[in-house]
Amino acid sequence: MNDFQLHPRLDADTHHLSDLPLCRVCLMDDARFPWLILVPRRADISEVHELSADDQTQLWREATSLAHGMKDALGGDKLNIATLGNQVAQLHVHVILRRQDDSAWPNPVWGHGERQPYDADALAEIRDELLMLVNTLPDGPK
Repeated sequence: MNDFQLHPRLDADTHHLSDLPLCRVCLMDDARFPWLILVPRRADISEVHELSADDQTQLWREATSLAHGMKDALGGDKLNIATLGNQVAQLHVHVILRRQDDSAWPNPVWGHGERQPYDADALAEIRDELLMLVNTLPDGPK
């Protein structure tokens, strides 16, 4: 039995977009950067090596497919894919599309400036774009 629950901090900081075969896909509520967070829907997992070999492969497939699609659909100069977990131990993967003209370039987005939550219109627009992307992935929504 899988008792997956999204960590409260991730739940508070993101908007749920969709569920892929392994991961919950969430949009970070920061309009400065196109920024997805993928959370494997497995209970009590904090490190990649705790996933089964098949789940590790699926996690990487989902992260790279989304990253590639984001870069194609939204344009950008660089993709940042990372697992940190220093503040939230639940395993999650950041997929961030970077542009040379973004406010943090070339530095990491963490700890740079104040988060700028999406307003309703911008959230609806990016959500629609990203959901179209998610729906076209080979391993589309669950």
